[in-house]
Amino acid sequence: MSEPKYLESLNPEQKAAVLQTEGPVMIIAGAGSGKTRVLTYRIAHLIATGVDAFNILSLTFTNKAAKEMRNRIETVVGGEARNIWMGTFHSVFAKILRIEGDKLGYPSNFTIYDSDDSKSLIKSIVKEMNLDDKMYKPNAVLSRISNAKNNLIQAHVYQKQSDLIAYDETTGKGKIHAIYLEYSKRCFKAGAMDFDDLLLNTFKLLNNFPDVLNKYQHKFKYVMVDEYQDTNHCQYMIVKKLASVFENICVVGDDAQSIYSFRGATIKNILNFEKDYPDLKVYKLEQNYRSSDTIVSAANSVIAKNKDQLEKKVWTNNLEGNKIKVIRAVTDNEEGKLIAQNIFESKLSKQKMNSEFAILYRTNSQSRSLEEALRKLNIPYKIYGGTSFYQRKEVKDVLAYLRLVINHNDEQALKRIINYPARGIGKTSLERVVIAASDEDKSMWEVISSAHLYPQLKTSIPKFRDFVNMIKSFEILCQTQNAYDIAMHIARSAQLLKTLNDDKTIEGISRYENIVELLNGIKEFVEDDTNESEKDLGSYLQDIALLTDSDKDDGDNDKVSLMTIHQSKGLEYKKVFVSGLEENLFPSQMSLGSRSELEEERRLFYVAITRAEEDLVLSFASSRFRFGTLLPCEPSRFIDEIDNAYLELETRGKNSSMRNREISKDSNSSANGPSNLRRTIAKQTQPKIIRPPVISNFTPSDMSDICEGMKIEHQRFGLGTITKLDGQTGSEKATINFEDFGEKTLVLKFAKLRKV
Repeated sequence: MSEPKYLESLNPEQKAAVLQTEGPVMIIAGAGSGKTRVLTYRIAHLIATGVDAFNILSLTFTNKAAKEMRNRIETVVGGEARNIWMGTFHSVFAKILRIEGDKLGYPSNFTIYDSDDSKSLIKSIVKEMNLDDKMYKPNAVLSRISNAKNNLIQAHVYQKQSDLIAYDETTGKGKIHAIYLEYSKRCFKAGAMDFDDLLLNTFKLLNNFPDVLNKYQHKFKYVMVDEYQDTNHCQYMIVKKLASVFENICVVGDDAQSIYSFRGATIKNILNFEKDYPDLKVYKLEQNYRSSDTIVSAANSVIAKNKDQLEKKVWTNNLEGNKIKVIRAVTDNEEGKLIAQNIFESKLSKQKMNSEFAILYRTNSQSRSLEEALRKLNIPYKIYGGTSFYQRKEVKDVLAYLRLVINHNDEQALKRIINYPARGIGKTSLERVVIAASDEDKSMWEVISSAHLYPQLKTSIPKFRDFVNMIKSFEILCQTQNAYDIAMHIARSAQLLKTLNDDKTIEGISRYENIVELLNGIKEFVEDDTNESEKDLGSYLQDIALLTDSDKDDGDNDKVSLMTIHQSKGLEYKKVFVSGLEENLFPSQMSLGSRSELEEERRLFYVAITRAEEDLVLSFASSRFRFGTLLPCEPSRFIDEIDNAYLELETRGKNSSMRNREISKDSNSSANGPSNLRRTIAKQTQPKIIRPPVISNFTPSDMSDICEGMKIEHQRFGLGTITKLDGQTGSEKATINFEDFGEKTLVLKFAKLRKV
């Protein structure tokens, strides 16, 4: 009997991993080694050999990955692919909680809070507790709570952990345990779960209800987990429980790409997997199909410096390719200009699309100089991780209406829309509702629904009654109408469309168009035959609540991509720029306290390198503005860790003529040793680091007659020419081209300029 066609495209190791369907399996998948293909064909092979698709659980980290895999599987086995339980941890567990959540006291239509909802609730709790909002910032508090949940520490347990409370006290946040407890109570009362609750509550279900655990253990006879190196302790425990009966568990991952410890991910899950399953079969996918031989070899030379890793040797049959360019700039502004110029010239000389380029950086703040440089050359770009469409105010307003119709106890949704559009319910009335709800341990909806029972609310009774009746009327329609019809009805009846349509400003028109686009998206959801979800409002709200950054797209794809390295994982581009390769920036100064932290930074650099298919450019600045001061910078140790045979130093700019040169070998290094870039640069003519000029007795001039073209002097930046003036009275800005520091925009009332 001939083997199935889908096996013919696999290399021997990939094929072996696909055919090993029984027992515990770990697939170590190097960068660009075709792991998605292996996962896809492994599931297809299970179905083709008689396994019921309903008995397969496949967990991913993005909806995009799950959808791509399901589509590929469908081309092999047909419509049966739709019956696989496949999706992100959060989407699959949300589905289970919709079915079983009542055992934990949650309604089946519970709300999923996004980070904005959670932070808003925490902000309210901090205010109600009369705590210092500068000390108890929502981001920091939520991060601490999230970390506890990921480690299966519930609020009532946190209260009793003296070591946790002692740590919080040392950071000046000794009341986090009280905030956590109140936050959990309020979420529960609102019938809401945040993203971490979707994991924690699934664990509680499986741990506290043996019948539920038994049901899903026997349902999911085959369990597969993608990106296993990114799992946290809670995810690890859930997967272990689900697979404990049949032990047909297959995990796929790459320890060299474990970069999410700040989210609670632990590399130990993949490093120690064999301890849980002694009869484990391990397959290593080591052939890279993505990158040139130079890039693959350079990446290997970097990651080899890590001690904690699973042994593997990634290789490729691809061409050797170009050497890796290293750009040295004088300042961070010049770095941005050189990168933008490089892209501009590549587009002209090689006819490349904008979408073939990506610029990666360690921190979001680095994007400023890069954006400015791209704009000046009219190169279109998009930033990943910016404000999502679903985070825009007008969109969140409409979604809040939809959420409240589904779940009346959703406190955050109610607060958002009870007086939008304005219906005369003021801040004082709302505060009285909050106090009454807290005193009687009721939801805000329960209080406003019976406002006539509260004397302190008597002036607002008619307004509360009208609001409640409106929401209830929407609820009735939900029973017979699909998500689009009810959303359109709400947008019209609640005057949302009219309110925005009446605003004829540019911003108002944009907000109106965003609402129309949201409604279009709901229409697409309802009419999408490939979507297995129900078409009701609750299913739609869950669908968008579980979107990840990588699932969102603005539709215009021919743009240069700018993003942090963390956001680049799983993506690939023809040409990649990794900027800001300086000590204390990358590796981050915050990650130099221990070997494990430094090794994660090195894995992050490995991820950055392996995003490139054909060309890779590394850049650093000899000086960079940090906290308002120009500081000298040292090239990152990570550049030194790349074998010198793969590098080529490119220096270019007003301070040095254009020249490419191989990184010279130090006399004490081997032919394939590290690049010793610091030593190489020291031997070459290095541009002088420009430090802020020291001008003693500097006295600013009266600039009331300021005009474009005027020559001025700044105490820090020195001599310059004003090229542009704009802004309103009191906040006028001047764009100044400084001789040594390039173009900067300064607010005049703070600039302290002197005429020359």
